[in-house]
Amino acid sequence: MSKQEVKTTLGADGLRYRSKAAGSPFAATGAFGAATMSCFLCGKHRPRAQLKTRKLLGRAQSVCAPSCKEADAQPA
Repeated sequence: MSKQEVKTTLGADGLRYRSKAAGSPFAATGAFGAATMSCFLCGKHRPRAQLKTRKLLGRAQSVCAPSCKEADAQPA
C-alpha cells in the first residue's frame, strides 16, 4: 500500500503549504456559550448547553447531559 500523495503549493514568499482548508472545526463563533467542549466520557464535541458538570476522578468534568447515548439519539 502506498501513502496518498499530499499536494502542496508554493506561496509568494517561497514557503510551502499543504493545500487544505484553513481553520478549526471547533472554532468559537464569538459568544462564549456557542463554543463546544468535548465530553470527558465519550470524547465527542458538543455545545456547552448540552453538557453538564459531574465530579469524576476527584475533579469536575464536563459530560453529556443526560447521558452520552441519549445525546447521540437526539437530532442535531
